[in-house]
Amino acid sequence: MISYNDKLWLPAIFSIHRADTVRRLAPLLLTMLAYTSVVAVIVLEVIDLTNPRDWSNVAVMHSLLGFVISTLLVFRTNTAYDRWWEGRRQWGQLVNSSRSLALKLAALLADLPTERAFFRQQIPAIAFSLAAHLRGESPEAEVVGAPTGTHQPNFLITKLFARLQGLRRQGVLSTEELLLVNPELVSLSDIVGACERIRNTPIPYSYSSFLKKFIVIYCLTLPFGYVMTLHYWVVPVVTFIFYVLASLEHIAEEIEDPFGTDANDLPTTEISTGIERVVSETLV
Repeated sequence: MISYNDKLWLPAIFSIHRADTVRRLAPLLLTMLAYTSVVAVIVLEVIDLTNPRDWSNVAVMHSLLGFVISTLLVFRTNTAYDRWWEGRRQWGQLVNSSRSLALKLAALLADLPTERAFFRQQIPAIAFSLAAHLRGESPEAEVVGAPTGTHQPNFLITKLFARLQGLRRQGVLSTEELLLVNPELVSLSDIVGACERIRNTPIPYSYSSFLKKFIVIYCLTLPFGYVMTLHYWVVPVVTFIFYVLASLEHIAEEIEDPFGTDANDLPTTEISTGIERVVSETLV
């Protein structure tokens, strides 16, 4: 995730980073630039228009469709951001649940250094394994210790349940004390499920495909509507319009899955490191 100062305009305007839409859309922008140039040359230099005013009436269609496409893009961007923000809320809850669980266990296991060491390792391991699981990666085996092919976060949560149940059977923890930490354990499982729901439920393909086709067709017909009024200025104008529309769709694609490794995705590794630091300080 990119860290920045939202009060500084110049760095935001002139900086080019690996997530910048200009860099990623460069092939499409160059294609649109070449296409618009060809249309402008043909219409202005080759075709002899007897009634340019009728030709320019094509712009009326774009005025009508402009509102439609802007509404669709607003809905698309808001939906994608809702998914990003929901993912951030779930990881914020993961931080709170991990901290709360560590605080309670620190008080309940004050005289049991071996047990404190176990939970000091296992609680942060859940966060690291969840980050890797959501990215489709394999966490470090020495951290998780789960057999290959198993659901790593669930395996670690199950180990926590089993360890606490063992302490209850040994008489170290009472049933009431076990119930005290149960909300945090349930919360960990709920967070895993919520994050998987976000990752495994993308925007319906038909909607995304329709919007891309709409943008392309809209921009491909723009030169015919404005070439007689803008002349060769239609080339940069249409290319810029395509850049704005395509960038909004590209940004929405990037943030709708907030658990990846793109520059604007959630910093799950950094959050996991923060959980590890807090838990280690609590269960020292």
